[in-house]
Amino acid sequence: MAELPGVGLITGAGSGIGRATALAFVHAGCTRLSLADLNQKGLEETREQLSSISPEVKVILTIGDIVETTFADGLVDATVAEFGRLDYAVNAAGTIGPWANSQQLKLEDADRIMNVNYRGTFLCGRAEVRAMLKNEPAGPDDIPGQRGAIVHIASGLSSVGREGAPAYCASKGAVVQLARADALDYSRDGIRINCVCPGLTETPLSTNHNDPAMIKALEPVAALHPMGRWGRPREIADAAVFLCSMRASFIQGHALAVDGGYLAM
Repeated sequence: MAELPGVGLITGAGSGIGRATALAFVHAGCTRLSLADLNQKGLEETREQLSSISPEVKVILTIGDIVETTFADGLVDATVAEFGRLDYAVNAAGTIGPWANSQQLKLEDADRIMNVNYRGTFLCGRAEVRAMLKNEPAGPDDIPGQRGAIVHIASGLSSVGREGAPAYCASKGAVVQLARADALDYSRDGIRINCVCPGLTETPLSTNHNDPAMIKALEPVAALHPMGRWGRPREIADAAVFLCSMRASFIQGHALAVDGGYLAM
């Protein structure tokens, strides 16, 4: 029996954690997916990988920026128009931005970090909830029916600080608080909203960049994780699948650390 038999939506699906989540959704039995990213080539590569896993998978792609006011509504509307509903959403689109303290960080860079990580997540979450409220509650006979599940990809730096990352830490803290507040607002409507908070993870965002300050800052971080390594995107994706599934039916407003023990220190 498929863990995720409904319709899924994933932002940031052109690479990294978003792509890994799309792959994990298909492995969990989800055959209807709406994927969004700024990177058209990356999205098309993700779709090809999904098709190689299962020829039955139906995928629609939306290219655009989650920061744009109308993008999230259009994305969700396109999903519902194609598949008739929306059951799961993972908001994985995000950015790190320049590695600099608050005196060095340019205002436009700080605004971009906050806009992508918080504003974009807020806009997407609001549109996703709007669609899920139209679903009829469903679930196992012994568990009250649910209308949908949303997972925001936050960060371990939502709970602790890090030198050179004031805007990033603030933006991810805001994402966690957004999830908690929305979880309270929509619990009685049968919509679950949670976060995954990754530790340092091997993604293009964290490894393929030209910021010397960021390279210097991240080099020793893996050693700070008790497990002594970077996380893999699929490890974060598996946590997102779990939180979307009915295996997590009583988990609400939670920030799940998937960080190799970093926050346990």
